Amino acid sequence: MVQRDSVYTPPVSLSRLSEIESALGEAIRGKAEVVRLSLACLLARGHLLIEDVPGVGKTTLAQAMARSVHSNFHRLQFTSDMLPSDVLGVTIYNAHSQEFEFKQGPIFTNFLLADEINRATPKTQSALLEAMNELQVSIDGRSWPLAQPFMVIATQNPVEHHGTYPLPESQLDRFLMRIRIGYPDIAAERKIVRQALPSASEGMRPVISGDELLALQEITAQVTVDEALVDYMLAIVEKTRSHESLAMGVSPRGAQALFRAAQGLAAVEGRDYVTPDDIKRLAVPVFAHRVVVNTRIAIAQRSAEVAEKILAEILTLVDVPL
Repeated sequence: MVQRDSVYTPPVSLSRLSEIESALGEAIRGKAEVVRLSLACLLARGHLLIEDVPGVGKTTLAQAMARSVHSNFHRLQFTSDMLPSDVLGVTIYNAHSQEFEFKQGPIFTNFLLADEINRATPKTQSALLEAMNELQVSIDGRSWPLAQPFMVIATQNPVEHHGTYPLPESQLDRFLMRIRIGYPDIAAERKIVRQALPSASEGMRPVISGDELLALQEITAQVTVDEALVDYMLAIVEKTRSHESLAMGVSPRGAQALFRAAQGLAAVEGRDYVTPDDIKRLAVPVFAHRVVVNTRIAIAQRSAEVAEKILAEILTLVDVPL
């Protein structure tokens, strides 16, 4: 690997990330790593899935991220009776003009908060697939481009909860990361209890504009990833495909996701290059929802937790580049 002795001075626009991080830290107290991973996902032009039990701040984090950028924001509460047209929009007949008109749905925004996404049926969940992958939606034979920046931030309760529909692999693969927030420590929870507002995200003001965010994403895409680190990523990917406890390993799209996420994390931390530690920190949130655990193991234990343990084991088996 290339040795770097000089101190990197980030561009002025990149230094604004500390302001966003500080604002998010006020909304989600005591969760610095969660905030950093979320920002890395944003800079990597990815979509974020936040999975945890109710009441730990999933929606608060999603709203805070969207409100930190001066752009359009829509929140959709997913329910079992929601239809794809409730997300994408619908074509209706205008009696005045005697023409059919397309009425855009909530997905035509910069940030879409899909709250409790796994309470909707698979048919409605799949309405997001094209938008998340191709930044467009197709309705009645016509394609409609989405605004940029565009990010889906989805929350879901663990699939073992009643009234939920597990997201299919194709849907999960569209999310760059899946993270968990977890319970706060005592000091952070004390501040939450004394908080005046019902949600800290409600009082947030935008920190950067949409154009500034696009510029930050362009800068992030230029972060250097050494060839030795690419080999390290691919070695981890290969191990997931041959591991006896996994029925399905990481796809090439997953490998690409780790590459982009590593660039995002490096940018958040003010570096113009990726380190092996970036990859080790990101392997679980980027890969755990992309692998499929063998059925016999998944029945005995919660498959999501098993996948994370297997990935942690794989990281110990792959040599770290020097």
